[in-house]
Amino acid sequence: MYYQPGVTEHNLPYNPVKACIVPRPIGWISTKNKRGQANLAPYSQFNNLTFDPPYVMFSSNQTDSGERKDTVINAETTGQFVWNLATWDLRHAVNISAQPFPYGVDEFDHAGVTKEPATTIDVPMVAESPVKFECRYHSTVRLPGNPPMGSVDIVIGRVVAVHIKDEVITDGRLDIRKTLPIARCGYYEYTVIRETFDMVIPGMDGNAEKGQDMRKTAKAVE
Repeated sequence: MYYQPGVTEHNLPYNPVKACIVPRPIGWISTKNKRGQANLAPYSQFNNLTFDPPYVMFSSNQTDSGERKDTVINAETTGQFVWNLATWDLRHAVNISAQPFPYGVDEFDHAGVTKEPATTIDVPMVAESPVKFECRYHSTVRLPGNPPMGSVDIVIGRVVAVHIKDEVITDGRLDIRKTLPIARCGYYEYTVIRETFDMVIPGMDGNAEKGQDMRKTAKAVE
């Protein structure tokens, strides 16, 4: 099949684009509004942008009337947010927190997860999540969208603190077989990552990237 988005029809029951771009990391984002009320919501369009310094992004659809999601409003007005790794064990909590609760409702309570204080920002983290990033808000990019989803807010933040539970580290490496992250596919489909394989680019030292990380660590220690 072949079609041009916005020009010709794909003639399928559902838009296939998101089912093609898979798997997508889940941005399980916690924020706090100016009144101190916590918010927790998952976003299926999330990723890192850079590693040094680390920046991450998540995108959130606006409504047709231009209303923005609570997470976007909170990140912009307070200048901070937390990314919590969504895992297999936490999948039901992630799904519950995706519900469209009224503004100011605490999704932590509804999802049955525990608040853990961050160290450098005033936003609660999901204590049960094995990996958390504390982020300072950097900027928002707005892209025009079509009904019924509306325009899209792409929120960018700089990672200022990283939390990794010791029990998910094996031989000095984050063990994906212990974290079991879940990711979004198309439609209502998700996947859980249990298997990986290594590939080194021909002619490249397999320790090159690791060595760069080690040099940065050594420099910080010095």
